[in-house]
Amino acid sequence: MTFSIKTDPTTRQEYMAVRQRGRSLLINPFTNKGTAFTASERDELNLWGLLPPAICTIEQQLRRTYENFQAKPTDLEKFIYLTSLHDRNETLFFRLVLEHIDEMMPIVYTPMVGQACQEFSHIYRRGRGIYVSFDQRDKIENILSNCHTADPSVIVVTDGERILGLGDQGAGGMGISIGKLCLYTLCAGISPYSTVPIMLDVGTDNKERLQDPLYLGLRQKRVRGKHYQSFVDHFVAAVVKVFPNVLLQWEDFLKENALIQLQRHRDSLCTFNDDIQGTAGVVLAGLLSALKITGIPLSDQRLLFAGAGASAQGIADLLVSALVEEGLTTTEAQRRVWMVDSRGLVTRDRKNLEGFKRTYARSAGETPEFTCNDPARISLEETISHVRPTILIGTSAAPGLFTREVVEAMSRCNERPIIFPLSNPTSRAECTPEQAIAWSSGRAIIATGSPFSPVDYNGHTHRIGQGNNAFLFPGLGLGVTVARARRVTNRMILDAAKALAGMVTDADLEQTAVYPELRRIRDCSHAVACSVIRSAVEEGHATAAALKNLEETVQQAMWFPDYLPVHLDSP
Repeated sequence: MTFSIKTDPTTRQEYMAVRQRGRSLLINPFTNKGTAFTASERDELNLWGLLPPAICTIEQQLRRTYENFQAKPTDLEKFIYLTSLHDRNETLFFRLVLEHIDEMMPIVYTPMVGQACQEFSHIYRRGRGIYVSFDQRDKIENILSNCHTADPSVIVVTDGERILGLGDQGAGGMGISIGKLCLYTLCAGISPYSTVPIMLDVGTDNKERLQDPLYLGLRQKRVRGKHYQSFVDHFVAAVVKVFPNVLLQWEDFLKENALIQLQRHRDSLCTFNDDIQGTAGVVLAGLLSALKITGIPLSDQRLLFAGAGASAQGIADLLVSALVEEGLTTTEAQRRVWMVDSRGLVTRDRKNLEGFKRTYARSAGETPEFTCNDPARISLEETISHVRPTILIGTSAAPGLFTREVVEAMSRCNERPIIFPLSNPTSRAECTPEQAIAWSSGRAIIATGSPFSPVDYNGHTHRIGQGNNAFLFPGLGLGVTVARARRVTNRMILDAAKALAGMVTDADLEQTAVYPELRRIRDCSHAVACSVIRSAVEEGHATAAALKNLEETVQQAMWFPDYLPVHLDSP
């Protein structure tokens, strides 16, 4: 089944050109319009009798599908329904979710996508995307050629080992790649015709998955070491050969692997890691907005991370870049960052200290005032009391880690403590916004990784800004693809964060919200994309032609889910 988007030379109207007729059009989600096929299209495409006689508008279809969505009794059932709609009608799916984005985005992505990945083998209905398994490693180029498009714009790839805060889900990780690409389309208008989710299946160490008779992935322990790296290297080489113009996003790899792949391949193709760089950009944007409330400049901030994985590393690195812009040296900026993980305060004398933690590890001479000289026994609360951080960021996936004592310690140090419990899904949050606001007597500035309802405290409503990566990575992808940028750089992420912070209004800040409302996310993506393009041109990764009519060009590049006329194309 082939199709393409063309423009009528007489009317300049875009239309979809197809090579086949009849039922094949109805079973392809990219060409299916269901009951919205017009009478003339039914004539030309031989569709009479295959559909009920009524010809519906997309608005009528939306009413029907929304009724069906609302009738589902659980969030998992709603997820399954939306997935089925996605699999049969691409345009209608995206239009429905876009018109109900506040209600449905938590279903198609976090927090619901976590359970969907866990249940993947039991709720599987239809294949979507590309599966590259380790035992097919000598056929990667052929596998990629099975893609529905010969020139994709964005790939999201995972190996399923660190899905959100839920750990190794094996082949179920495909749900993350699919979900992320849904956000590229919903939030930034990147055409779904040009996106490809990919699952690298190297096995799983999840005993529950391996013992599940319905598990759909490679039934073996994870491949590791040099064999794993060789497999990933072969995959990247195949992508460069088969899809030389694509943007590749790494998603939910184990923290060590995430950093290794980014460092290893960032100069061989246009690529970035959303867990590291996208998270960093969104968090920095939230911090910049929070500082508008506190009135304290960035150069005076001290950050404490609870959790020292890849996302914490990415946030810290970007913050250091921002501090250097404020006039600090790199060393001075790095000394503003402290990290505590499951083994206690991260110090340089720790045995088997991971390389990526070393940059922000503290020396023994920096902790003489602690009551306990054993870093592994220094509590988060005690660290706060002695470090006196202005910002506390949770990336631990340890629910309840931010106790009342922790929040009260932050409140003693700061008039307006900035507390970001970012771990997701919701069940993994370090504390709830309601707890943080109550324990700080309403003074805490909160942002979370998952959606939470507003909190009323002493007559003031706190709208909880969600540090959702969807505020940044879709716009980043849009900018890269519009400019045909050759690389993704730290400068682009930093400028994207500033652009996102610039979208936070005074009305948002009055509600203590450090991110815009979700309904404005396409405007945010447009601003991010424009900033990314400017950065790409300044750094020499895109041509100056990309700046011509920049804002209009970006707006026109944003796909909107509406039906195109369909015509039979001559072979």
